[in-house]
Formats: sequence, C-alpha cells, structure tokens
Amino acid sequence: MRHVVLFHSVYGLRPAVRAAADRMRAAGHRVTTPDLYGVPATDTVEEGFALLDKVGHEVVLDRARAALRDLPPETVLAGFSMGAGVAGALLAERPDAAGLLLLHGTGGAPDAVRAGLPVQLHLADPDPYDAPEEVDEWRQAMTDAGADLTVFRYPGVEHLFTDPDLPEHDPEAAAEAWPRVLAFLAAR
Repeated sequence: MRHVVLFHSVYGLRPAVRAAADRMRAAGHRVTTPDLYGVPATDTVEEGFALLDKVGHEVVLDRARAALRDLPPETVLAGFSMGAGVAGALLAERPDAAGLLLLHGTGGAPDAVRAGLPVQLHLADPDPYDAPEEVDEWRQAMTDAGADLTVFRYPGVEHLFTDPDLPEHDPEAAAEAWPRVLAFLAAR
C-alpha cells in the first residue's frame, strides 16, 4: 500500500480524476485528490486556463503543498497534465517521494531528482503540449540526473486520452495505461 497525491488537470477536479483515484484505492493505495482551484471544474480547456489565470499559479502550488502537509514523505507525487507539472514542481520539496507518476504531461526538474527515483510518464504521441523534441530533452536530462524513468507513448491519441468524459478519450489507450500505472504503484 502506498500513499499517493493525485493533482488534477487545468480543467479542475473532474470525475475522471476521482475515478482514477478510486481505481488506485481499489488496488490498495491511499489517494488524496486535492482541489487546487476551490471551485467546480470547467467544461473546456480554454475555461480551465482562464480559471488557472484567475486563481494563480502560486495559489495552486500553495494548495498542493497544503494537501501534502500531513502525508508521509514517501508519498507518490502524481498528476494529470497541469497536475503532472504541479507534482514535478513539488519534487524538490519532497526529496523522499516514493515516485513521480506523470499522466498527460512531463514534470520535474532534473536538479530535483535523486538517484534511482522511479518516474513513469504516459503521453500522447504526439502531444500538443509536449513537443517530441522537448520530451526527448526532458527524458535525457531526467535519465542523466539518475531517475529510473519509464516513458509510455500512445501514438495517434489526443492529450487527455484517459478521461472518459472528454471527446479525446481513447478507450484502448486508457486500457493500456491503467495496468501500467497500477504496476508502477505496486512496485513502490
């Protein structure tokens, strides 16, 4: 059993995030899904970015830190899209994290990586928010920093392919991703 904090995408705390947390809980993990906005989720990515601008990046990070405050140091940091960036941003403050699980976006700076840190990335190929050359550079930098990195690319799918409530949902790719995610958590 592992503690996991799962940060939401720019849309906000959507049912798909809660369902992912339930899937992890069913596998025996304790999962926290903080609401980084404090208001209902949006229906479009444009509304999500407007809400992020309104709430502010620093407030989002402060709320993420507050969600982690009472969790053990070895909590797995996880996130969807923007939430992957939040998880990665907090890695420097959580050096004992058991792992970094990134769904639909890269996250984490190489200077925050400890040798052997388990990192798993699930990303559309190509992804509109993470250009292939940027992903390659990030991958190399994380590996050079000592991360135990596994990258899963999903050709021909769209960005948030695991969210069944969005038009970009791809059931086959999602069905491939979830066993990989659960195996990652089980190995921690």
